[in-house]
Amino acid sequence: MRKHFWCVTLAVFFLSATVISWRSAGANKSDGKVNSTLNAKELFNQYVNNLYLATGLQQSGLAFDVFEKAVTGYTNLKLSHKLSANSAVLTVVDFTKSSREKRMWIIDLISKQLLLNTWVAHGQGSGDEMANRFSDKIDSHKSSLGFYLADDVYMGKHGRSLRLDGMDEGFNTNARERGIVIHAADYVGQETINQKGWLGRSFGCPAVSPDVADQVINTIMGKTVFFINGSDERYTSKYLDETAPLNIIAADTTAFDLARL
Repeated sequence: MRKHFWCVTLAVFFLSATVISWRSAGANKSDGKVNSTLNAKELFNQYVNNLYLATGLQQSGLAFDVFEKAVTGYTNLKLSHKLSANSAVLTVVDFTKSSREKRMWIIDLISKQLLLNTWVAHGQGSGDEMANRFSDKIDSHKSSLGFYLADDVYMGKHGRSLRLDGMDEGFNTNARERGIVIHAADYVGQETINQKGWLGRSFGCPAVSPDVADQVINTIMGKTVFFINGSDERYTSKYLDETAPLNIIAADTTAFDLARL
């Protein structure tokens, strides 16, 4: 009698499991588009996470969500043919951090190497130790958020400098007219931090230490992506739209590699 009871119980269990499995499969089949998008998103996040770990960005202080935004923008700019064919360099500046911290990262996305982590100044109008006010207005002396292309080198009043072209309409597209460039500045470095408590400030340029200025310029010149992150809820960018990258992954879920774009 007891043996018969256990046989019936096991039969009911396996039947229930089969029904649940069939329902799950049917649900996935009927909503294949949504699940494909979810899988693509997961794959993209996994790819970015692998880059993040391989380059040691967590140990250097770059937040994952900031890096993810930067890679999304890089991918969209690459897909929009804004970059040179062999451009693999991404520069990230995080102005949510104190100017006492090294808040600029230059990363080679293909070789998965952190090329440089260094100090960078923000604009006088953006704040003292912390940058919390941003603008693209002429003579505002404020930093501007968003995606840029680091373009050509010239000799200016600060010596050898690198022009930036703003890509986000309404947030940084006045960069050329404002003279927003990368240049060397004596007020960027540990000595100034020791004396003042934080870095000196620019007229809006992401100025760097004279010790690394040539290295920075030589590494990122020639239309590479330069992204400035900051605490401003008004900031939006079409380059943060994940639609195009996820469509590519959805079409080929076996892999996603920036080198293939």
